Amino acid sequence: MTQTAPRAESPLAPAADPRAFPTGRWAEVCGVVGGLAGMAIADLLAWALAPSGAPVPAVGSMIIDLLPAGLVNWGKETLGTADKPVLLVIIVLGVLALCGLAGRLEQRRAYGGGLVFAAVAAVGLVAVLTGGQSSIRAVVPTVGGLLLGYLLLRALMLRRERWSLAAAGPDPDAARMARRTFLRWTGVVAAAAAVGAVAGRALVATAGAVEEARSRFRLPTPTRRDPLPAGVDLGQEGLSPYVTPNADFYRIDTALQVPILSADDWSLTITGMVDREITLSFADLVALPLVEHVATLTCVSNEVGGDLIGNAVWLGLPIRQLLAEAGPRAGADMVLSTSEDGWTAGTPLEALTDPDRLALLAVGMNGEALPLEHGYPVRMVVPGLYGYVSATKWVRELKVTTFAEDQGYWTPLGWAAQGPIKTGSRIDVPRRRSAAAGPVVVAGVAWDQHTGIAKVEVGIDGDWREAELAEVTGPDTWRQWRYRWDATPGSHEVAVRATNAEGSTQTADLAAPAPDGASGWHTITVDIG
Repeated sequence: MTQTAPRAESPLAPAADPRAFPTGRWAEVCGVVGGLAGMAIADLLAWALAPSGAPVPAVGSMIIDLLPAGLVNWGKETLGTADKPVLLVIIVLGVLALCGLAGRLEQRRAYGGGLVFAAVAAVGLVAVLTGGQSSIRAVVPTVGGLLLGYLLLRALMLRRERWSLAAAGPDPDAARMARRTFLRWTGVVAAAAAVGAVAGRALVATAGAVEEARSRFRLPTPTRRDPLPAGVDLGQEGLSPYVTPNADFYRIDTALQVPILSADDWSLTITGMVDREITLSFADLVALPLVEHVATLTCVSNEVGGDLIGNAVWLGLPIRQLLAEAGPRAGADMVLSTSEDGWTAGTPLEALTDPDRLALLAVGMNGEALPLEHGYPVRMVVPGLYGYVSATKWVRELKVTTFAEDQGYWTPLGWAAQGPIKTGSRIDVPRRRSAAAGPVVVAGVAWDQHTGIAKVEVGIDGDWREAELAEVTGPDTWRQWRYRWDATPGSHEVAVRATNAEGSTQTADLAAPAPDGASGWHTITVDIG
């Protein structure tokens, strides 16, 4: 007779015999449920009191700051925009594993698990208090969340102990009742913790009061505009629009949680090598004559053919006006801008004082106040430079200094101190890499901010043909292009290259984004049937 091996018991499916009590596994479940509840409560308290006090993203930011440069760059290059979610998931799983250990310790000795919860809370408090947004209110979410989480662990362990005592007794009905009570409590708390965790993350991300105030804010009327001429958009299906909608605009930053900053609490200070330090409130800023300017922003991480680029209508104050009032001293050549979350960028002073370049302290984007994730209430927009050296979101300070004295966030990690835009182009159409023989449209965008695009060529199997160009508001934006190709059957290599307004043609040499931006021709293969 063949014997079947006994099935390993799952802590979520206890044995039919209520007196068969699984000791350690249920203690771990109690710890995990208590930890999950604690993180959910912390996020809900952060939403209600101080978004900067959410411990998980604060710990993530601290970890990033402590990691060696090579590992940070590896994560950025390997995971791309998924790097922050992956880190947050790892932190959550790590905390839950520690909380499971806390349950085991609590089983062996009363309040033993409290030491683990206290250690987790201590790490969270250090991260919050060193995160550049510390306050007494920011401490409450971590302390409250972990304390209440531990109390829930104690409550679940008490019911577990009652089941244990009943299971050791002679009455199977009492054991069955104790088991059901424990499972009911554990399931309810676990479900509530899971819902609370999701809701807490969502609430912290939306920051209701600030988002409501942002949506109600009406932009001042600009003193000058960049009118969109007829023909800026070729109207080609599948082609990126000339102005990128806010919802589609790329987002790249180091913030694991979007800084939540109200306009009333915002101020900007100009310090450093200046004759006069200046402090500006949001009310002061929007009372000044603001201008509207269309400009394309590009991330230095954008690969050849990538989508980390977008064009928008920005409303703001030319930064050169504030710098002129502050009076930069002789020898200064850089402005170190600092974000609400402590991130920094080093921008050449000449790019911010250039009378022919509209570098802005922007408050508006495409006709509305800046979205939270794009820098509300105020950000920098500097045409002609990659974002890592210019496009500081949630900006709070401009320090006039030198490249010899200071450096932005990414420079110590191996990226170039200065990041002028490289001429680039991209194929958007055809999106499908196969088509029938005959007329085929090849179209895309090309850019060289603050220089402009004069010509775009499409290469079909190495034979270059000039493309049709759309109009632009000026040299600070990308330019749509289109080529109508009479395609013949077979597999064809299609490439694009752009020539800027100074006559310099985009290089064919392929280079990765690090350390100062990618280069090379975007090339696709199209099969014509």
